[in-house]
Amino acid sequence: MSRRASRRWQVSSALCAAPVAVVSLFRAVPAPWPSPVVQLVAFTPWFALPAGAAFLLALPGRRPWTVLPAGALLALQLLWLFPPDRLADRLLAAQADPLQGGQQGAGQEAGTGQPPATELKVMTFNAWKGQADAAEVVRLVRENGVELLAVQELSPALERRLDAEGLGTLLPHRISRAVEGAGGGGVYSSRPIAPLDSVDGSAFHMPTVRMDLGPAPAGDPNGRPVSLDVTNVHTKAPVWGRAGQWRSELAALGRVAVRPGNVLLLGDFNATLDHAEFRRMLAGGEGGAGPAGPLVDAGAAALARLVPTWPQAGPPLPGVVIDHVVTSPQVRSYGYSVLPVVGSDHAAVLATLRVPAGG
Repeated sequence: MSRRASRRWQVSSALCAAPVAVVSLFRAVPAPWPSPVVQLVAFTPWFALPAGAAFLLALPGRRPWTVLPAGALLALQLLWLFPPDRLADRLLAAQADPLQGGQQGAGQEAGTGQPPATELKVMTFNAWKGQADAAEVVRLVRENGVELLAVQELSPALERRLDAEGLGTLLPHRISRAVEGAGGGGVYSSRPIAPLDSVDGSAFHMPTVRMDLGPAPAGDPNGRPVSLDVTNVHTKAPVWGRAGQWRSELAALGRVAVRPGNVLLLGDFNATLDHAEFRRMLAGGEGGAGPAGPLVDAGAAALARLVPTWPQAGPPLPGVVIDHVVTSPQVRSYGYSVLPVVGSDHAAVLATLRVPAGG
């Protein structure tokens, strides 16, 4: 190959690698980046494509100083997408769990090697300022056997439409605050729920409720009841200079994570696993993990980071995962799925949880 041709390959590779290198720097350094950078980092998974192109374009030039950096950038993107520890956890869970769950707990359930637990099908979705189709929502709840539904951006009109479609028959217990715009929310349940508190300093109402899952399951020698503390999450989007508010809300959610017992945070976090703030929240915030360890993202545990939840409508952007089902580590999950909701720019996220006794 001529020197001129080799140079063209090198330049092409460098042009593909340059934006990947910039985004990788932002992703790797946990600094208080401004809003435009925070938004850019959310799209980190898509930069695996130009990273792959940079590596392939570097190969014909056969220059180590081009091939090796491009290969390192590609490896870094893949490492962030599929961390070896998460792959190992997934493999072990599939081998140990007859249900092929994405998380593992401690203790044993009689005859199965798993902890005594109550199963619970949960769903969360952002209704896009109440524009979601109520009939579609109720259909998803009915067909998927959803027992706990968290709705963000619940408007009074949408709440009435959901009632008219029969959601109250399927999920008769409710704690809601329906308002116009983006600030409303509601938790609907097939089992009794009681309000506990709300996340401090949040722009939108983020309540925590306690769900009573009944007496201890068979096989629990301690006879402990089962309960679950559920937080309906909707953080302020990190746009228009509001990254500071977004950070403080994720930090507050991290403090919720360190509570004892069974914890579930689900909703629109406006954050992905590529944000250091979200990863810090999973770790329990500045104070460290809770008694049972760091929280677990059910989607990441299911290796579904490339299954976007937003945007399903609206701006023509690459999809990202900003809606999450997050649990304390002893609450195992399986059956993770992402389903579109007519009328909303967010998809619904569903998972089945196995909630142990003693929460």
